[in-house]
Amino acid sequence: MPRLLSLLTLSLIVAVAVPLGQSMTPQQAPATQGPPAGRGRGGVPVQGAEPDIVLVDRFDKDGNKRLDYLERTAAREYLAAHPELRRTVRPPAMTRRGTPGPRLAPNGVRAVQSAVSLYDASTLRTLFLQFERDDWEQELAAFYHTDVEVPATVIVDGKTYRDVGVGFRGNNSYTAVPESLKRPLTLSFDSVHADQHLLGYRTLHLLNSNQDPTYLRSVLYLDVAREYIPTLRANFMRVVINGESWGVYPNQQAFNKDYLRDVYKDSSGKQWKSPNNSVGGGLSYLGDDVALYRRWYEMKGKDDPAAWTALMHVTKVLNDTPAEQLERALAPIMDVDGVLKFLALDVALINGDGYWNDGSDFNLYFDAKGRLHLTPHDANEGFRGGGRGGPVLDPLTALDDSNKALRHRLLAVPALRTRYLAYVGDIAGKWLDWSRLGPMVERYQTLIAADVASDTRKLDTTEAFTTGVHGDGKTAAAATTIKGFAGQRQAFLLNHPDVKGARAK
Repeated sequence: MPRLLSLLTLSLIVAVAVPLGQSMTPQQAPATQGPPAGRGRGGVPVQGAEPDIVLVDRFDKDGNKRLDYLERTAAREYLAAHPELRRTVRPPAMTRRGTPGPRLAPNGVRAVQSAVSLYDASTLRTLFLQFERDDWEQELAAFYHTDVEVPATVIVDGKTYRDVGVGFRGNNSYTAVPESLKRPLTLSFDSVHADQHLLGYRTLHLLNSNQDPTYLRSVLYLDVAREYIPTLRANFMRVVINGESWGVYPNQQAFNKDYLRDVYKDSSGKQWKSPNNSVGGGLSYLGDDVALYRRWYEMKGKDDPAAWTALMHVTKVLNDTPAEQLERALAPIMDVDGVLKFLALDVALINGDGYWNDGSDFNLYFDAKGRLHLTPHDANEGFRGGGRGGPVLDPLTALDDSNKALRHRLLAVPALRTRYLAYVGDIAGKWLDWSRLGPMVERYQTLIAADVASDTRKLDTTEAFTTGVHGDGKTAAAATTIKGFAGQRQAFLLNHPDVKGARAK
């Protein structure tokens, strides 16, 4: 137990990953050598959790811990010569191409006061990215899933930030999108200058709204989720690259120390991500070998054996404790009520990438008291009824799926199942009511509509931006639209006998 408690004093995170095709401690080697052999994460990498390929140590000739253009050129040549370092990805099915967007300069937009939060819901800031070369898009693509960041100068609200590290991010949101169209970005303001930040935030995650022509689903989902559990913040940001507008991106907060500072007022503890398509990262008990957990969870920051032991302990208690003893056994090590709300949001709003469907793609955090919390990682497939189950997805789905241990075990406890169903009903009653949700949608649409219309790099049409919310206006809105989903989902849930029974208690 002392080893478990020691994690409470440890600080958190940056992604820890074993380089694909490399050893745990990469050796310095000449650029002409082939890729060093190694054991990777322990088995075939999980899609979306491939360890970054380590290149900086290999090509950093001047020893400044980053790569200049010539060093990056050598690294790109090395990657091209060793395609075996990367997971094979099918070419994007999307065939359309982007065209140059409107030109825009920093003096052409109105600055926002620094007192206004970076994630203020009513604010659309403009972020100007200036790369040193015109082949920035090819560079970012070459260094996807590596430890190389491409430097850029960033200007926001008239203030200049130097040496910001930029990279493409995401999984399908990146691989499904061809060059010249909007792909998701990560910006690291502290990449070179440790104390540099944008209004208190060191990292930006700019999403491309893949599979969401409305741009709204991630922001709406997180807005609702924050009413129930600690959750990432999100709004919208206009992005200009080398003088050309690339349109609006959802600006979703990074799951890092800045988030912990905002939410928990404490950045100690440990964080993990359970990556997309993880079949072992749903808090199932996998045994006492930590290697089995490293395969399915991505720890943030310096590797910590005590933290891994604590995570394993939670899974063992969750999976091995008799149902009648489970809530009491979990109370010291898990925010059980918060997890029930997480599960309720996941199903009530039908997050297609969510735990109910995949048993993965969520974030985990041990707080300073040693209790585990969950929060969504990806929500762009929420508020959508066209997938498995549609708007009539049963709120008690997946109870027999042992890979989804939180549903399988927690909801087997009658009192916890009743509380969970009551939360499902509360979400449906309050947040799927169009009289409340509709004005939120309208405010966001009004904020970004002009930029979406002029965006030549977007993944969908301007028409889809509008019809994805309301439909065509000639027939009842389908469940694939936000309005149609909200109405149909609310009606189904509020009339579900188990939900009605739970709300009545």
